Amino acid sequence: MVTLTPILIENHPFIAVSVQLPKTNLLAIASDKGYIMCGALDVGLLNEKLKSRGIIAGRAVGVRTVEQLLEAPLESVTIAAEELGITVGTKGKDALLKMI
Repeated sequence: MVTLTPILIENHPFIAVSVQLPKTNLLAIASDKGYIMCGALDVGLLNEKLKSRGIIAGRAVGVRTVEQLLEAPLESVTIAAEELGITVGTKGKDALLKMI
């Protein structure tokens, strides 16, 4: 099952996506500029093979809900995210606010 949920953070709109798969869930929260995602996100691929795209993204591990993703510290971030001031350890919701 795929669930799309609009959410507001400090009155800024984002879209949360949850994909329920056997034995796991994929979670992502996006703005028009970038996104944060669960541990399934391959930041290395984005930084190396897709570097020219300048993808703004961060990865949090060990999260199982959208709420946890918002509160979790990011475990890794893309080069483009770092350029916005998003660093490893930034809370998910704080990273999203830098993506508006």
